Amino acid sequence: MNRFVVAAVAALAAASLPAWAEVTEEDLLNDATTTEDVLTNGMGRSLQRYSPLETLNKDNVKNLVPAWAFSFGGEKQRGQETQPLIYDGVMYATGSYSRLYAIDLKTGEELWQYDARLPEGILPCCDVVNRGAAIYGDKIYFGTLDARIVALDLKTGDTVWNKKIAEYKEGYSYTAAPLIVDGLVITGNSGGEFGIVGEVQARDADTGEMVWTRPVIEGHMGTYKGEDSTMTGTLNATWPGDMWKTGGGATWLGGSYDADTDTLVFGAGNPAPWNSHLRDAGAPMEGNKGDNLYAASRLGINPENGEIKWHFQTTPREGWDFDGVNEVVAFVDAEGNKRFGTADRNGFFYVLNREDGAFVNAYPFVKEITWASGIDENGRPMFNEDNRPGDPTAATDGGKGETIFAVPSFLGGKNWMPMAHSPKTGLFYIPSNEWGMDIWNEPITYKKGAAYLGAGFTIKPIFEDHIGSLKALDPNNGDTKWEYKNEAPLWGGVMTTAGGLVFFGTPEGKFMALDDESGEVLWSFQTGSGIVGQPVTWEMDGEQYVAVASGWGGAVPLWGGEVAKKVNYLNQGGMIWTFKLPKQLASMQ
Repeated sequence: MNRFVVAAVAALAAASLPAWAEVTEEDLLNDATTTEDVLTNGMGRSLQRYSPLETLNKDNVKNLVPAWAFSFGGEKQRGQETQPLIYDGVMYATGSYSRLYAIDLKTGEELWQYDARLPEGILPCCDVVNRGAAIYGDKIYFGTLDARIVALDLKTGDTVWNKKIAEYKEGYSYTAAPLIVDGLVITGNSGGEFGIVGEVQARDADTGEMVWTRPVIEGHMGTYKGEDSTMTGTLNATWPGDMWKTGGGATWLGGSYDADTDTLVFGAGNPAPWNSHLRDAGAPMEGNKGDNLYAASRLGINPENGEIKWHFQTTPREGWDFDGVNEVVAFVDAEGNKRFGTADRNGFFYVLNREDGAFVNAYPFVKEITWASGIDENGRPMFNEDNRPGDPTAATDGGKGETIFAVPSFLGGKNWMPMAHSPKTGLFYIPSNEWGMDIWNEPITYKKGAAYLGAGFTIKPIFEDHIGSLKALDPNNGDTKWEYKNEAPLWGGVMTTAGGLVFFGTPEGKFMALDDESGEVLWSFQTGSGIVGQPVTWEMDGEQYVAVASGWGGAVPLWGGEVAKKVNYLNQGGMIWTFKLPKQLASMQ
């Protein structure tokens, strides 16, 4: 056979490969509308976590049955916060301690496993979780607790490249799912309690080589193609002295991408240290001098070069650990306006303009908020200064500032656990928690690799009958249409579908489906361990499937104070539960 025939045969073979042989930019762009795969964290770059599938609906969800279960195995359990990805007959799911599994979608059998070789001395603040991966081309990408980003071959799990995000010995780590846009792998960083500096990085998906970096604390220099680009903000505009050098603002939950405006949207965590009196020279500064930009903010970023397009700060001069990292979800309001919705840790739900991040409105979504009386017309909180933890330098009892009781607690009205939005109902489904905290400030000095808080705290429940509260919120007016109360805190993700269902899990182990209009419980399954994972759904061979990770852990049992005592009986675990609606039961009510 001559070389021309060989070339022709090779070309014919290549042409016969299915269209999904490699995941393309177009595939990622259309992920929210396709039903046979789940290619992105958030089930679409807008992070709506909404599926157009309606085979499974309010009438037949009671017929949903287990299809298979997969164990993460070993003794490496702890919190399982992953969102599985579905592609080409395979499920890809990350596990605690920086593991990644490829699972046969039909049988639940393991195809391969990657286990990161974590060094001694990693410093994750809030459990050894991993929240998911990203797929592009013929590779899958995920981050590790020693602050690295790894690219693996989709079919074999072999390492293609492995790059350092930051130095783990300084307190950096990484737990979020990466974001991929136009051939760039875009990551944030974790470690806000160690005086690190939040940053967004973009790498070439094929090689792992850095394209740009964007620190999110003013005074730090960004880079583009290996050279300094522009400074973030203006040096000392909103930070006193050298506090910006260890200013926090970790970008630990990752970001979203709005294709309509070609904008990355990332959130920045709390400023460091927690003691806000250190960051404003002992008293509120004039104007925005003590705002500590861009901590506790949402930022719009140019995906090509990392330049900041806009910012919106949810909690200026933050002093309660109200990170601004919560997901920013693109939606269309009742009047047809393109908006962003974000439920902040501080207890308020914000509506922003998608073009420039400008403030539109804000509504409280948890009860009895104490730190602010509301949000003004410019989007700034109206602080209750008496509810700010006291200045330690004014203390007479050994340096501890005045203790106050603040609502919500530092774990937030909503923490990392992603909400869902249904374009069908127009509602957001928000996993929230009703709790407060005793909090006080303490003297603190920065030491590399050591916790940098300057505060103490004890979380306490507000109500006797519940802490967790799944709320259906109307973003047009802030009304809560219904509320599902749960005794233990909610700490897992939410998904909604065109079939009129809202899926979520509880720490008590229940995986549940509620009516999206009324909140009525339509189906429930006990998984055997607390659920802090993120559900997904897809279609295979004409049947609709739903999956979720079960495995109790996360920040609540580590940091929850009196709340943690209420849930210390819960069992750890590590399972992927997969359910399906059999064809023969799809039409049965």
